[in-house]
Amino acid sequence: MADLQSSAADGVATITLNRPERHNAFDHGLLKGLDQALTSCRDDPEIRVVVLAARGRSFSAGADLEWMKKMASFSLEENYNDALAMADCFHTLASLNKPTIALVQGAAYGGGVGLVAASDLAIAAEETSFCFSEVRLGLIPAVISPYIIQAMGRRAAGRYFLSAETFSALEALQLGLVHRVVRGPKLAAEGERYCSLLLNNSPAAMAAVKERLLALPPPEDIRAATARWIAEIRCSAEGREGISAFLEKRSPSWLHHRQDKSSHV
Repeated sequence: MADLQSSAADGVATITLNRPERHNAFDHGLLKGLDQALTSCRDDPEIRVVVLAARGRSFSAGADLEWMKKMASFSLEENYNDALAMADCFHTLASLNKPTIALVQGAAYGGGVGLVAASDLAIAAEETSFCFSEVRLGLIPAVISPYIIQAMGRRAAGRYFLSAETFSALEALQLGLVHRVVRGPKLAAEGERYCSLLLNNSPAAMAAVKERLLALPPPEDIRAATARWIAEIRCSAEGREGISAFLEKRSPSWLHHRQDKSSHV
């Protein structure tokens, strides 16, 4: 899997996003590989902790917009099936029967923040920035919304979903999205420290905590609903326009409308 690197040692599996030239933006192939890697960790009794990391300057820019633009030309049902595969991957991460740790650096945007929120523990380098930029593109952060709202609360999630403003690692810490903020060079060492803490604990007890105390309610309904929402808006006129405008490095049509109205004031 070129888009992922996996390794395991002393009960800890590390899954590394490996598309640094695309800021680790994910497409169907990366999500499928990530889901398979997580499932392999779930089924391996020797693996007791899973670390999610990323190569390069960014943790993840979220969904690859070239992939999203391609999908926007497909049918609603094809978009739904594609989005459901994304929802399944996030569910696999969030419901894994072993504790997960996200090591976050650079930038985490959109779905990249979703990976952070779906992990049990999140450690961020102090220079990390976070953003839900979907509404600028005519989209919504549908599939990741249950995990974000669970991590940050409805009010905070609503603010950042609607404003698309960028926020810092320290703000993410205050909001509960991440648990620790450290200097960049210490990120890996802090991850190792938490791995050591988790390896002291009963695997069965930690699995029970995740399954019985922390699980989101009806996951099948959540996955299906959020997949349908993103499929519908991805196929919409503004969804297609927003992605095209970003890739073509121009302003979307709704900004032109705003400028036209301003000129008549």
